Amino acid sequence: MLPRRISSILSLLVVATLTTTTQAFPNPWPQYRSLASSRPTATTRTVALLASSSSNVNELMPMQPGSTVAMITPFDADTGKVNIHELKTLLQMHIAAGTKNLCILGTTGEANVVTKEERTLILKTAVEECKGQMTILAGTGTIDPAAVKSMTLEAMDLGCDASLVVTPYYVKPPQRYLIQHFITAADEDCPSSLYNVPGRTAVNMNDESIAICAQHENIVALKDATGDLSRLHSLKQILAEQQQQQQQQSTADSNDKFLLYSGDDGSTKDFVLQGGDGCISVTANVAPAEMAALMQACLEQDTVTANTINDKLAALHNDLFCEANPIPTKWALQRMGLIGSDYCRPPLGPLDATTYESQMVQALRLADKLS
Repeated sequence: MLPRRISSILSLLVVATLTTTTQAFPNPWPQYRSLASSRPTATTRTVALLASSSSNVNELMPMQPGSTVAMITPFDADTGKVNIHELKTLLQMHIAAGTKNLCILGTTGEANVVTKEERTLILKTAVEECKGQMTILAGTGTIDPAAVKSMTLEAMDLGCDASLVVTPYYVKPPQRYLIQHFITAADEDCPSSLYNVPGRTAVNMNDESIAICAQHENIVALKDATGDLSRLHSLKQILAEQQQQQQQQSTADSNDKFLLYSGDDGSTKDFVLQGGDGCISVTANVAPAEMAALMQACLEQDTVTANTINDKLAALHNDLFCEANPIPTKWALQRMGLIGSDYCRPPLGPLDATTYESQMVQALRLADKLS
């Protein structure tokens, strides 16, 4: 937990930003770090790892514009264990398909129901298969900041490139404590992406809070799963004003590029055409090459190609959420022959095929994923 003096300073910064539209954006980090300078960080261990390693395992690959897959975790139906062979096959499929970033052990990866040992094995496998070919974004978010720190440090030590940290769910922190939560995680010397998904967490991070976090040099991206395109425009405006003020003040601790990713497949095309940088996509599990091509077309403002690709995927964007994620996605991957089992760990389970099979088959056929 942060000392009370630090929390008070952060609270004042948030209040000042939310209530004074003409005030310059604050740059709190030098003051924040001076107060917390005695707090242990990952720096010493990371430097030691870099000094002792002859491989590229600790060389960070930056987050890239384009398609990011929100990766499933395949399990064996008989044993319930992680199927490492299938995991490797899926990872290689994404490399070949042109997926730019790998988001592993997020919600789609059922991270909340894997053991610590399985988590280590999954991350090691991802690094062995993908390091230097896709940016590896490890889900390390949860309610407890100490657990976030522990998972983030492990991901760093294993060779992941960045962390994805979700807003603390269920407890509904106010905005000033959301900021505190994210900057505490970012101070672990690991590039970090914010994840705002109010439909799952019951807490919505506002644009001003995101903009404050974006000033931290280690907070490099946002996954926005609100599906609200108006927020893209308002956030970009705030970030642009902030960057202009920082340039005028020659602020050293500002991000040149804060990447904005859509976490809502149904609105991803318009999100990127209107100025976003890419997606973190569930659909990319089933149609990786198509999502990579869609993102490239959107980034190039090729609306004709983007519309053509997206029209074929529109049913998938919708129907992969006919039941709780990743139930429909795993069903689709099994039906396509890419995994042997659609097993999801409790409290999830198999797809209600009686209700949803026909529409899932139709969506796969429209996307040319089934004959």
